[in-house]
Amino acid sequence: MSLQVILGNFALILFVLMVITGVIWCLDVFYLAKQRRAAANRALAEYDARNAKLTADGIKLDNNGNRAALEAGILRQPVWIEYSGSFFPVIALVFVLRSFLYEPFKIPSSSMVPTLLVGDLILVNKFTYGIRLPVLNQKIIQINDPKRGDVMVFKYPRDMTQDYIKRVVGVPGDKITYENKRLTVNGVEVKYTPLDDYLDDERLVYNKQYQEALTGVTHRILNNERAPTFNPAEVQQFPLKDESCTYTYDSFTCVVPKGNYFMMGDNRDNSLDSRYWGFVPDKNIVGKAFFVWMNLGNLRRIGSIQ
Repeated sequence: MSLQVILGNFALILFVLMVITGVIWCLDVFYLAKQRRAAANRALAEYDARNAKLTADGIKLDNNGNRAALEAGILRQPVWIEYSGSFFPVIALVFVLRSFLYEPFKIPSSSMVPTLLVGDLILVNKFTYGIRLPVLNQKIIQINDPKRGDVMVFKYPRDMTQDYIKRVVGVPGDKITYENKRLTVNGVEVKYTPLDDYLDDERLVYNKQYQEALTGVTHRILNNERAPTFNPAEVQQFPLKDESCTYTYDSFTCVVPKGNYFMMGDNRDNSLDSRYWGFVPDKNIVGKAFFVWMNLGNLRRIGSIQ
């Protein structure tokens, strides 16, 4: 595993920190603390014996404060143990929460506009699609499978250090056709309802906006009338491409292989997705995006994700 992969894997970094601080905490609780207690008892016994001898010799002593300070000094944890013990429960809690329950993400690009905007801070449900081992991302308990219309976070197949977010438009076995900027799933044309044009804040242009009914899941998408339906020159080589997909100059058809998913951005003409780099294997799934919990530039963005 390369250094870049390690540094790009926050779960791995958290896991290593949790193990290191946890080992130190356990070592202190079950061994080092007992050693310090035994050393303190020996020192106090010697201190008491010395004071008893001095008292017997007629020397009056008042050293209760010194005795307590001696004991506290010996029992005090070294700084490295104190910090490790303080950080361990915090790191462990964060690791468990983001590995098995919910993980926060920030939207970096406009590929999912208008559903998700740049700067949206979202929460991703990590257990909807099954319980996976942290770091390894190996599924150990099956719960639900991704459905068409889900907004899903996954590891980019061409660079596993990057997290991508797109919408599921094809599940295993589906036949996906994209032509004239319209989807057809298993021979059934997806229904589109025109909406008011959408202002692209980045380019200061208006895009056509539609309500897409993807097998029961309704959401908004954008089309740029000035862009071609599809650019075959940008299609990369990817696993199962030749067996599963056929391309023309302005359309394509793919049959989604077993254990894979076909993903597309809602900003259809401004999204590099499964049309260009292929299918997303089940092992790459991170979780289902379900809530925008903050956007510092627009507090009205807070709410559920459709």
